[in-house]
Amino acid sequence: MGKKDYLQAVIILSVMYVATQMLSDITSLKIISLFGWSMDAGTLIYPITFTLRDLVHKVAGLRVARLLIFLAAGINLFMAGLFWLVSILPPDLSVGWQTEFGLVLSPVFRITLASIIAEVIAELIDGQVYEIWVKKFKDRWQWGRVLASNLISVPVDSFLFVLVAFFGVLPSQVMLSIFATNVFLKLLVACLSMPAIYLVRGAKPTS
Repeated sequence: MGKKDYLQAVIILSVMYVATQMLSDITSLKIISLFGWSMDAGTLIYPITFTLRDLVHKVAGLRVARLLIFLAAGINLFMAGLFWLVSILPPDLSVGWQTEFGLVLSPVFRITLASIIAEVIAELIDGQVYEIWVKKFKDRWQWGRVLASNLISVPVDSFLFVLVAFFGVLPSQVMLSIFATNVFLKLLVACLSMPAIYLVRGAKPTS
């Protein structure tokens, strides 16, 4: 892989990862019911981040993947802080009180905090499991590295997120439903997206 192709792949995958993280945090503010199961709406897109992180890991290695995890956490924290700051600034009364902004986006801080805690811990675990698989099996069974890392990290991520985001806010039965739905959907997306690991080359730039 040439240096230009390498940089393009890392940039594109990193932007997609951070953007998906941010959209997931914002949409998680709404609890929806899907086929009778409660879930935060962010679960619809958040599972994609696991595959994107695995792709970055394959292309650029564990060090870059870990750096991306912390970078995304910092950006999401900044986003939540910015939403909070804007919500407490005095509104221009010529266009109304605009209280809807604060009502909708202020809770994003707790969601983001929960997401950051769950994301950092779970994805560091994911990356370590992925690395162990690669060292043991090299380029064989690449789908297995994605599946194995997700089977361990997804339940950890879902448990931490639901606990931090909704404890004391939602009934325990609803929290359990959100946890179960999150794990199921995340693993389903992980299985469906496993072929993506074959779309990128796991090589550092040659020039």
